[in-house]
Amino acid sequence: MAFYKVICVLTVLTLLTQESNSQLNVCGQAPLNTKIVGGQVASAGSWPWQVSLQESWGHFCGGSLINNQWVLTAAHCFSSINPSSVTVVLGLQSQSGSNPNSQSRKIANAIIHPSYNSQTHDNDIYLLQLASPVTLNSYIQPICLAASGSTFYNGTDSWVTGWGATASGASGSQNLMEVEVPVVGNRQCNCDYGVGSVTDNMMCAGLSAGGKDSCQGDSGGPMVSKQGTRWIQSGIVSFGEGCALPNFPGVYTRVSQYQSWINSHITSNQPGFITFTSTGTDSDLSVSCAGLPPPPTTSKPVVCGQAPMNSRILGGSPTAGMWPWMVSLQRNGSHVCGGTLVAVDYVLSDANCFSSSSRPSDWTAVLGQLKQNGSNPFEVTLNVTNITLSNLTGSNVALLHLGSQPTLSNYIQPICLDNGQTFTVGSTCWAAGWSSGRGGEEVLQETQTTVVDCGNVTTIDSICTGFFTLDQGDSGGPLMCKLGSSWYQGAVLTLSTNNATNQTRATSNNVFTKLSIFDEFLSKILGNFLSPGSNSNTTTTATGGGTAHSLFVLLLIFIMSLHLSL
Repeated sequence: MAFYKVICVLTVLTLLTQESNSQLNVCGQAPLNTKIVGGQVASAGSWPWQVSLQESWGHFCGGSLINNQWVLTAAHCFSSINPSSVTVVLGLQSQSGSNPNSQSRKIANAIIHPSYNSQTHDNDIYLLQLASPVTLNSYIQPICLAASGSTFYNGTDSWVTGWGATASGASGSQNLMEVEVPVVGNRQCNCDYGVGSVTDNMMCAGLSAGGKDSCQGDSGGPMVSKQGTRWIQSGIVSFGEGCALPNFPGVYTRVSQYQSWINSHITSNQPGFITFTSTGTDSDLSVSCAGLPPPPTTSKPVVCGQAPMNSRILGGSPTAGMWPWMVSLQRNGSHVCGGTLVAVDYVLSDANCFSSSSRPSDWTAVLGQLKQNGSNPFEVTLNVTNITLSNLTGSNVALLHLGSQPTLSNYIQPICLDNGQTFTVGSTCWAAGWSSGRGGEEVLQETQTTVVDCGNVTTIDSICTGFFTLDQGDSGGPLMCKLGSSWYQGAVLTLSTNNATNQTRATSNNVFTKLSIFDEFLSKILGNFLSPGSNSNTTTTATGGGTAHSLFVLLLIFIMSLHLSL
């Protein structure tokens, strides 16, 4: 009997530990969503977080499942409706006929935002706690929510779903509909609706020509965008001028503004929050109209190690933007050495590159380049105003000050500097440069390598990799490794450290001086190093880990006591 109790306790332990995990383990996944078209009937299971709120007469609003017992919707949906009379239906595709995958629940608790304004629709958000948890499956899944600090720039691809009217004044749709709409920046949306109508707690989406929009009956439903493999809810359908009218995009409650409020009410099994990050520049900042204040002058903090165009894992050749920090250092228009953008106006390279000339006017820095010959639409050429060499025993590096700051984009970004990072043995790293020795073309080349044990040949100030050939054009380029979602430069490539000349490739390694030994030199000139961006797929506010740990300890003690009684 005691042994049976142990098995039961272990089973409970497993369930409790799983329940304490963040919704990030399951949210935002739609295994049955395989199409990329819009403005049509949605297939069953395409949007498994979609909820239908129903009164005795039928559907009146939408909502979204954010864990197995909580639903997010709009406050205005309940302006004249008592939540106790509402049925929440999940896994629904059609409002009529058979829905074998649907589950229905009553509402146990309803929480309106304390600052909801029914006149302006500011803070139009409502939380519904279901009377009992739903069973998650391919047709019923929670959506991930946009975390605080998420950015949805003008044009961000978004999807809205619901059973609302397909035209202004029409009756609701019987089938779940989907429509693809781009985000419209808040400055433009304020110009469309009248300055002051759209607050920071709102966001907009739609076409300037009209024709695609949410409508009556869609209220409370989700607007979502995809980042990586996860769907993230950015907005809640709130209000609009008619439906799908030109220059009147739909207005949505901005979910990322309410992370703290949501978590203050859902204290266990909290929703999965993910930071959605828009790349490039926000074109909405250039919008102006009568009465609209100028855009804020404070610039967004520059982060390092982000390569939005680098989505490939293995195989192929580099494409534009794959290594956006790569710099071609040139004399008289010809490539001499590589370098990396390590600050908004500084390039890092190998000191040996400047043994023939360290006069800044002899050099130019070319950023955003892929080919040494041919068209490079994202290329920027900048003058060099100063060259400073480190003065250490052995290998040295150089910092080049640029005459102006390049405009950062998907194709021009700084890399993070090694500030005491650990690149463990077995880590995959990359080297890149414009060497004609690899590939025989004057196109940016890359080499994948692996961090290996240095053995007795060097000290803790070195990083060793498997063998690969370096040529003159590679010098000054980076040895770069990815930690989390950010790229770090572990070393500067230099020919003098390629110490495998007289060894067979099967037994030789490359030994590089770790960049961290130059920290004092670098920080003296650069100041504080740039910080990496948020890990877009792992930034969460999920809690429950401490609770799970406590439960584990208590149950472990209980199991041990049962064992002693055997």
